[in-house]
Amino acid sequence: MPDQRFVPSVMQLRVFLAVAERLHFRSAAEDLRMSQPSLSQALATLEEGLGLHLVERSTRSVLITPAGQQILPYARAAVVAMDAVADAAAGSGGPLFGQLRIGVIPTAAPYLLPGLLPALAEEFPDLRPRIVEDQTARLVEGLRSGVIDVAIMALPTDATGIAATPLYSERFALLVPSDHELAGRSGLSPDALVDQPLLLLDEGHCLREQTVQLCRQVSAPVLGREESRAASLATAVQCVAGGLGVTIVPESAVGPETRGPGIGVAWFADPSPGRTMGLFLRTATGSDESYAQLGRVIIEVAQAVFGAQPV
Repeated sequence: MPDQRFVPSVMQLRVFLAVAERLHFRSAAEDLRMSQPSLSQALATLEEGLGLHLVERSTRSVLITPAGQQILPYARAAVVAMDAVADAAAGSGGPLFGQLRIGVIPTAAPYLLPGLLPALAEEFPDLRPRIVEDQTARLVEGLRSGVIDVAIMALPTDATGIAATPLYSERFALLVPSDHELAGRSGLSPDALVDQPLLLLDEGHCLREQTVQLCRQVSAPVLGREESRAASLATAVQCVAGGLGVTIVPESAVGPETRGPGIGVAWFADPSPGRTMGLFLRTATGSDESYAQLGRVIIEVAQAVFGAQPV
């Protein structure tokens, strides 16, 4: 029978979380800067104390058991809470110190991060950012469970327990084959989409939903069509270059994605369709001034790199 008075140590929970994230004992030990035997012993002590088998380990793989999956969110919440207590007691200057797990949607990460990461290193020299690129729904769940600390996503997002601060807005552009009749055009009406073979991203991308919404406004028939679909903007752009259709991209993607041959750009008339990006946090930490400072850095980078407009 498990000892009902057993209380796991923070280190034991950190070991379990590291193994659950990495699914690899050596990598988890390296992350925690401890030996692999020490990590294995800490996990075994945790399992013995709880009376639960948390991890299945074979020569080929590491899996989290159903019991492990059940306690995983509680372990994360406990570690997050203890880290907050330690930071407050040490006066470390708030959350922008040490490790910060930043979630970013895939249609923003490749274009924002090359400027943002150096800016963070300069502005917050004691910060160790970790980047999690994922779709909106999974980033929201990651925020709620404590897997990530903040997220950079498009507004709006219907999510309870999550606070959002608008950062910047950016226009949408239409990428077309370089010999397309719309290549180089500006002042384009969204009605021009009606007769175009529009390429969409896969389900789950917020940019896909924004594109579909724009098409609905002008009755452009994108739903139900046997169109090509892409898992990333880079793939969609290659399909455009190959003559398979046209696609809508955020302004931040125009420069990086049109460097190669075969791509033309068309801009919409004002007020141009576009998106607003925001900084998302758990409601309990949404008012922290350090995160407001992080938001200001993101805005400055977006302005400097692709001319985004602060909100």
